[in-house]
Amino acid sequence: MTREPSDYIHDRIEEGEHQQQDFKFEISDARKIARSLSAFANTDGGRLLVGVKDNGKIAGVRSEEEIYMVEAATSLYCKPQIECEMHTYRIEGRTVLEVIIPEGKQKPYYAKDHDNHWWAYVRVKDENILATPVHLKVWQQSGTPLGSLVRYTENEQILLDHLARHDTISLNQYCRLARVSRPKAETILARFIRFDLIEAFFDGNKFLFKEKK
Repeated sequence: MTREPSDYIHDRIEEGEHQQQDFKFEISDARKIARSLSAFANTDGGRLLVGVKDNGKIAGVRSEEEIYMVEAATSLYCKPQIECEMHTYRIEGRTVLEVIIPEGKQKPYYAKDHDNHWWAYVRVKDENILATPVHLKVWQQSGTPLGSLVRYTENEQILLDHLARHDTISLNQYCRLARVSRPKAETILARFIRFDLIEAFFDGNKFLFKEKK
């Protein structure tokens, strides 16, 4: 549907790009847009404004072509398929396409790359970041009742003791400290995230883990 000009788009543009909003000058590659859809669906949901430059200037798009590319991304290059809501706006004589991506209920959502590999992404501030194996295990464990009994072994205690003395720990650090395999460490970290004992955060080039306050 096409909506009349309004302050809505200008208000959104003034917010800038952030964890739940991204600007796209155009959509020329459905696989690349699938990465953004995956990131939003795997995190908190969000909005794409297509026809808007990174600096917030409205460039406009051919809405029919952009809608076709988004539909191709959701159906061909996202797994499971991501249901998006799309609206077009006429602003300053140009068309802006708004793509609303809800937070997914079937995480993880994968995007297919140009080598036909499937990858899951998460949205961190204004970036789409490749999800880690810990993220994947958190999602895989999402069907486990939160009331399940957590058994603390020496491995879990090592993690808690370290975070009591230090601010953060990496996956590799934990593997060395606890002398456990990466899959085992990933499972423990994911379980602690699920039970709100720790949280993952991106420090600029990798994910670290810290005690949740």
